[in-house]
Amino acid sequence: MPWCRSRSHRSCTRERRCEMSLRRIGLLMWKEVLQMRRDSMILPLLLIMPVLQLVMFGYVVGSDVRNIPAAVIDADHTATSREIAAAFGNAGYFVIVERPSSEADLQPLMDGNRVQVALLLPEGLERDLARGEQVPVGIVVDGADSKTASVASGFAAQTLGDWSRERLEATGLAPQGAGIDARVRVLFNPTLRAVNAMVPGLVAYILMLTLTAIMSQAVVRERERGTLEQMFVTPISRSEYLIGKVAPFVLLAVFQVILVMFVAMWWFDVPFYGDIWLIAAGMLLFLLTVIGQGIFISTVSRTRHQAQQATMFMMIPTMVLSGFIFPIESMPANIVPLTYLIPLRYALIILRANFMKGADLAALWPQFAAMTFIAVVIFVAALTRFHKRLAD
Repeated sequence: MPWCRSRSHRSCTRERRCEMSLRRIGLLMWKEVLQMRRDSMILPLLLIMPVLQLVMFGYVVGSDVRNIPAAVIDADHTATSREIAAAFGNAGYFVIVERPSSEADLQPLMDGNRVQVALLLPEGLERDLARGEQVPVGIVVDGADSKTASVASGFAAQTLGDWSRERLEATGLAPQGAGIDARVRVLFNPTLRAVNAMVPGLVAYILMLTLTAIMSQAVVRERERGTLEQMFVTPISRSEYLIGKVAPFVLLAVFQVILVMFVAMWWFDVPFYGDIWLIAAGMLLFLLTVIGQGIFISTVSRTRHQAQQATMFMMIPTMVLSGFIFPIESMPANIVPLTYLIPLRYALIILRANFMKGADLAALWPQFAAMTFIAVVIFVAALTRFHKRLAD
């Protein structure tokens, strides 16, 4: 090559190595694409399954607590007690399915899960209200389901408070208070629609679930087949092998992110107020950490069964400690430091802040910095472990 003669031998050799390296990586990427086409499960798992999971989990996890089965025990049998019961049933939170005659009949209904909340209207309610007395009205909630119990008790107290205030205003009496009129204003999600908060988190969790499951099988599958050792008989280096192995899945994962986010905004009507490029950068970093985790699991596992078990073992603490289900602020103080090791924690903050708040990089740079650090550490660990495994 004439142009090589005009340069130093070292410079020419370096450029030829670079050229050959890119060529080998490209060939490896094409090999992975061909394997994806032959495997009938990979493409459906990466493209169809996340959409189905998002739709299914979105309705289940992101649904607001409504239509709670309720019972009303009316011991007064007056127009006022019937008015309160009607207001309770028409509030939109409860469905009155039972009207037991006494509190003793309530226990079997709650044992059979037919009723989750009960309204107890005492005898003499109308008479005592007419006298201007304060009447205690009982609210019994099934605490076996703590989330529903908390929401139901709040809704019940709010419904009775609204009825009492409307009654006082209708009679021309001012409600008794301390002179403070609390006016709550909810930012970013004024309707408190649960799906708006849950679906962005589901996007990250489902992507992590599917990509980790696929990538954890990547290296160990070739090792079981005996093709990994054959691969390194060729001039390819270990770093080139990992890059060629990961790159097609990164490109496919980017398409997966676009598809799943489109479904989240179109199907569930989740508003998006953020910067599309900022969220793209955040999701790319998250995808790299997830793929790095999968590669690391694949390098420490000797069989595909071990890789599957390791993936399942990792998913549970990731879901619990990321803040996806339980708020991190409510966790014990000695557990909170562990949450900083979970990449999903930072991805959730970036997604929710972008979708609902329109936050910019000035507000989210700590999350980007943390995910960048985790991605570098994971890939260095995966590459080191990969070299060690091949040396065994």
